[in-house]
Amino acid sequence: MKKILVPVDFSEHSKYALQVAASIAKKQNAEIIVLHMLGLSEAVLIKNEDQEVAEAMYYMKLAEKRFDTFLDEEFLDGVKITETVQNYKVFSEINDVANDHDVDLIVMGSHGSSGLSEVFVGSNTEKVVRTSTIPVLVIKNQFENFEVQEAVFACDFKIESVLAYHKAMQLFKLFDANIHLVYINLPGEQFRDSIAIEERIKEFLFKVDLGALDSFEKVTIHNDYSVESGIFKYSQKVNADMIAIPTHGRRGLAHFFNGSIGERIANHANIPVVTFKI
Repeated sequence: MKKILVPVDFSEHSKYALQVAASIAKKQNAEIIVLHMLGLSEAVLIKNEDQEVAEAMYYMKLAEKRFDTFLDEEFLDGVKITETVQNYKVFSEINDVANDHDVDLIVMGSHGSSGLSEVFVGSNTEKVVRTSTIPVLVIKNQFENFEVQEAVFACDFKIESVLAYHKAMQLFKLFDANIHLVYINLPGEQFRDSIAIEERIKEFLFKVDLGALDSFEKVTIHNDYSVESGIFKYSQKVNADMIAIPTHGRRGLAHFFNGSIGERIANHANIPVVTFKI
């Protein structure tokens, strides 16, 4: 891992993400790119071109000053930091920054959301998870020394998740984590008997592990009424430090009515969640 992107709004949760990124960067000798999005609207940027430039420069300088205080932390000692301020308003543009800088991981703080505010607005972190082609690690709490001893990879074991599986295993390897693989079996039309589930899991593992089935013993089939509930309960059972999950990143009406499991897990889990775009 060479580069980590941390989008910040100078909040407490942004600092939590920065501290985790610093912990990872020190272990991997990686650079941290700290991004602040101004999000200035046309209402703020007046039409006169000279005044518009002056207005934008004012807000850019203000953000750069805030960086001086925000980045004055002992946990950043010895870490290479690159600051960038952009006037982005659409959260998909964070993915553009990450790709432009060859970023390996996005670490983002979040307080999550619930109720009607989530249905109609959604969290900024959820928007990043939905649009990012790069793994996104979502942090809700402060970690002075970020360690991952027990890691859960929740998957439906369909072939489309192969790349996400490989990326998750690479990340877990960096932490030297003990890996738990889990399939959530649901009632109703989605229910599958044990033999059918095991056959699918073995077919998946045979492909991803080049013919080996050693990882099959790490797989747990957990029965529950929803995927989210099953993942949360299983993660609590094994005392997980991190949940990893593939996500389709649905958009538009499909996202609104069906939702995305990866986004909801990232939004509601209390422990760190890392998502991998399928």
